[in-house]
Amino acid sequence: MACLAYVTVPDRERALVIARALVEARLAAGVNVLSGALSVYRWRGEVREAEECLLFAQVSRAAFSAFCETVRRHHCHEVPCIVALPLQAGHPPFMGWIAENSLPE
Repeated sequence: MACLAYVTVPDRERALVIARALVEARLAAGVNVLSGALSVYRWRGEVREAEECLLFAQVSRAAFSAFCETVRRHHCHEVPCIVALPLQAGHPPFMGWIAENSLPE
């Protein structure tokens, strides 16, 4: 089975570093980088705002643990946003592509 992983990153440069590392290591079949998100969040008792990039990655469930480790290694936040949404269904050839290209070592 596969999941769609959602990650927030402070800027495009770091987003591309993380996306490339994930795809090169075959921990994500692909990663979409979306610039221009504005996040409003609570951190250490304060409401804050920050411009961020969003990463949407197609990941096999078997690769998700290593995916998280790689994101944490390249991320600058103390507590990076990394979540997975299960893909219950999808275009069969696309789902096969995810399975073939997101393999844990």
